[in-house]
Amino acid sequence: MANPTGFLDYEREEIISLPPLERVKNNHEFHILLDSTKQEDQAKRCMQCGVPFCQAGVMLKNQIIGCPNLNLIPEWNDLLSRKLWDLAYYRLSMTMPFPEITGRICPAPCESSCVCNANNAPVTIRDNELALAEYAFANGLVKPRSIERNGRKVAIVGSGPAGLACANELNLMGFEVEVFERDDRVGGLLMYGIPDAKLEKSVVERRIDVMKKEGIKFHTNHAIDSKVKFDNLLKKFDKVVLALGARKARELNIEGENLKGVYNALDFLTANTKNVLDSKANPLSANLNAKGKNVVVIGSGDTSTDCVAVALRQGAKSVVRLERSPSKPIKRKSSNPWPEPPLVLNTDYGIEEAISLTHHDPREFSTSPKVLKGDKSLQKIITTRLEWSVVDGRRKSSEILNSSKEIKADMVLKAMGFSGVESNVADIFGVAVSRDVIVHNDFATSRPNVYACGDCKIGASLVVTAIKEGRECAKKLAFDMGIH
Repeated sequence: MANPTGFLDYEREEIISLPPLERVKNNHEFHILLDSTKQEDQAKRCMQCGVPFCQAGVMLKNQIIGCPNLNLIPEWNDLLSRKLWDLAYYRLSMTMPFPEITGRICPAPCESSCVCNANNAPVTIRDNELALAEYAFANGLVKPRSIERNGRKVAIVGSGPAGLACANELNLMGFEVEVFERDDRVGGLLMYGIPDAKLEKSVVERRIDVMKKEGIKFHTNHAIDSKVKFDNLLKKFDKVVLALGARKARELNIEGENLKGVYNALDFLTANTKNVLDSKANPLSANLNAKGKNVVVIGSGDTSTDCVAVALRQGAKSVVRLERSPSKPIKRKSSNPWPEPPLVLNTDYGIEEAISLTHHDPREFSTSPKVLKGDKSLQKIITTRLEWSVVDGRRKSSEILNSSKEIKADMVLKAMGFSGVESNVADIFGVAVSRDVIVHNDFATSRPNVYACGDCKIGASLVVTAIKEGRECAKKLAFDMGIH
């Protein structure tokens, strides 16, 4: 432990964020790393706890406590605090294959569980991780490795975080790995579900380039969308891993949902990213362009925040976000003690930008959409207010009488999350599906030689959880084949 009083000697200092009014002018990332000395000082705040909750990776009250990937955070924080950047990165990379990605987009449950967070500010674990990752790329620590092959072949369907993590792990164990992606670029939701402002696509492509040089083959525009195609895949490979994600979007199921102007969030974000990457080849259609429109985003998670941020960058006339849930308190309640994740109001980047631009908070809490109105095209949305109560230990909502409100809307973006795998998964892949996820027994599906990992197996989750899923699936597959 380099500095036993570091958490007292140094205040928490996060990486620098550009001002909202400046960053909305473009689609670039807007964070600037601290200098190396300041980052080392932040690592000194780690107390090297005897019981480090930051790396626990356990569930408590349906919330994750600590890193789902079980990163040994105190170890690489200690190395960083002692200026041993190379060793710190190598220790981090032993458990986290893509720290440059999680260091940018992970919600950092490790920090919520940090012991410093019990009475003070948590260690900047995510920032430290990102600093180490960028240092490693800048100084040649991330380079293709020479791998001895074991003669076995595995196909992976899907190139999101779970598929990439599984491919990476299997490749390092000597398998010949080929990844099949239906989109035109590798990355799944990392590529098209997260805006460049949070994760520039050059970051994803930089990692993919290393994986290609290490021997992994990627096939884009290659949808496995029929039983025949999948059967042929099984004939060519010893095993197949399904890393399909959970892309079945939740629907509103209200009147007017089929009007022109009502879109799923992922379609909106995908069109925007394709346009940012290549505006000539992918001009933004008038339908999916928020410029000059009154935009209403429905949902309260990260995707809804991303939709707000993208709509602002496209030049939306106004943006409103509807949330069914009530507003959270500013400070943690006594009924929500550490190490539980703090249930407090969080103003993320897109909301912060909307407030700066409009001088108005776009969030309308305890509000539910009732009807979408328009003559073929959307014109307005009718909402109602909700009252919340606890019945038999569960929160329940009821509509408040005479609380209807009319909001002018040219575009509605449905960002209520994903309910599970797409409806044709069972038919195409011949695997059992229950409650919208693939049935499994320790990653093995009901079909011989077919495995599943990530959101298609567990439901929509964090990127870091999907990475853990991919790594563990690879290890189980190798174990079943007698390769340890």
